[in-house]
Amino acid sequence: MLKIAGIVVVVLIVAAVAVVAYASTRPDSFRVQRSASIKAPPEVIFPLVNDYRNWPQWSPYENRDPEMKRTYSGATAGNGAKYAWEGNRNVGSGEMEIIDTAPPRKVLIKLDFMRPFEAHNVAEFTLEPQGDTTNVTWAMHGPVPLFGKVMHMVMDIDKMVGTDFAAGLANMKTAAEK
Repeated sequence: MLKIAGIVVVVLIVAAVAVVAYASTRPDSFRVQRSASIKAPPEVIFPLVNDYRNWPQWSPYENRDPEMKRTYSGATAGNGAKYAWEGNRNVGSGEMEIIDTAPPRKVLIKLDFMRPFEAHNVAEFTLEPQGDTTNVTWAMHGPVPLFGKVMHMVMDIDKMVGTDFAAGLANMKTAAEK
């Protein structure tokens, strides 16, 4: 019995080392993005992104926890505007800060997750007018530490986050085209 247990332990160690070795060869960064065409000028869409108080109109994350606590600080909108949240396991906790804007074309956000796992990423919104519509792109990118690389082996981050981005852009389209 002891011999079998020893073999099982050795097999598990070898498997774990193999998984970590393979994960270490994966990319050191990620990028997820989705785009939508919205029939509104950038000047109508921009305030939906540039002021966190407007996010409940379109963000797919706002309704996942009805009891979520929100805190706004810093500037009301634009550079220096901050938004922190504390919620259930569906939303976790973290903080966003707008670190750069180019009205009405770009918003760059420093995004720090604390729970359910710590991550530090950048979110960006770009608005490109095309005739009577605006192409809006929502992207997120950041580093992938070794633990994240292992997680990415079993979770499709592009599909998971991308689905949320697509839903948010559809909501934004509805809000902007009213």
